[in-house]
Amino acid sequence: MVTRAEILILGLKAGVTGSLVGGLMLGIGLGLVVNNAHAGWVLVLPAAPAGGLLGYWLAKRLARQLPP
Repeated sequence: MVTRAEILILGLKAGVTGSLVGGLMLGIGLGLVVNNAHAGWVLVLPAAPAGGLLGYWLAKRLARQLPP
């Protein structure tokens, strides 16, 4: 059974990893775009969905522990 503490930890993990990954992709990509390397858009555009997908993946991992 999933406990309240595990749900809290899931939220914290998803928030931290999503922010780190999305923020790094955004920062590096914008740095490249500002320096006229338009390939930086490849990092900027998927930054938010990539962070969200990490949270979704963590939630699916936790949901597997629920009894059927």
